Amino acid sequence: MRRVKLDTIDLKILADLQNDGRMTNVELSRRVGISAPPCLRRVRALEDAGYIHGYHAEIDREALGFEVLFFALVGLDSQSDAVLTAFEQEVGEWREVRECHMIRGGGDFILKIVARNTAHENELTTRLTAVGNVANVTTLQVIRNSKERPGVPVELDIEG
Repeated sequence: MRRVKLDTIDLKILADLQNDGRMTNVELSRRVGISAPPCLRRVRALEDAGYIHGYHAEIDREALGFEVLFFALVGLDSQSDAVLTAFEQEVGEWREVRECHMIRGGGDFILKIVARNTAHENELTTRLTAVGNVANVTTLQVIRNSKERPGVPVELDIEG
């Protein structure tokens, strides 16, 4: 993976694709002000350089029956590489765990988890507390979500 120096057009491409990854290359090229062939080359270069990791659809979890969203703050009884890796591998196989982040301060990991209902949430919490080397689990159920933005802020003003 080689990094490329980003210019204003690259940043516009990233911002537009982050906002709408389904747009055609022709539409993208129109928005960023270049013709379609060089636009496609730039997109491929951004993919090859690791700036774009993939494309996906945002699915409504509640429409698919996942009524509960919660976070689990997990503390382990050891921070050895073997214990940390074993935990990551274990929860990495759980379909309901949507994100797993190793953190600093207040615990070792924070997980973003979806559940069908409160009973399912309780089942997942019980299962989580039984994972090897887990010392404690604190769950935080989401009541309302006022903002959810995937990706990162893309700054269109760059300095040369």
